[in-house]
Amino acid sequence: MSLLTAIIFSFLTITSPSDSDTIAEEIKWYTWEEAYEMNKTEPKKVFIDLYTNWCGWCKKMDATTFKNPEVVKYLNENFYPVKFNAEQKEKIVFNEKEFEYVQSGRRGVHQLAYALLDGRLGYPAFVMLDETFARIMISPGFKQEAQLLKELSFANEEKYKVMSWEDFNKAE
Repeated sequence: MSLLTAIIFSFLTITSPSDSDTIAEEIKWYTWEEAYEMNKTEPKKVFIDLYTNWCGWCKKMDATTFKNPEVVKYLNENFYPVKFNAEQKEKIVFNEKEFEYVQSGRRGVHQLAYALLDGRLGYPAFVMLDETFARIMISPGFKQEAQLLKELSFANEEKYKVMSWEDFNKAE
């Protein structure tokens, strides 16, 4: 083996992940329909990332916060993460009600996004639902990893049942 081959081989051996190394996973995003169906047999809380294709902060969340290994692990283990384009054109049936896209000016909004956000449209926005699809909280705006993990734990640990988000956020 030449010296160059030996150096390349040793470099590949050092940098290649072994079975014992943890490789950062990605968030397993579901559609609204998939999360709804899966929740019937294995109930979990639902985390909804409401985004638009034109939203720069949404893209930044995808490139940073949603790539963080702690965030990835926490969401995948404790929630059904749903990626929901607030301007999608596809109709959704939920609780025997049809939600569809409504054109308004240059852009429009999907009625389900509007309902989830109580009409306060701004992106990114996150909604957490309990296992019965009752809303736990709405969280507008870009989040760093620590901020998002705190909100996720508030929902997952069901702190919302004993205190407000504001009180939880102050106490921590």
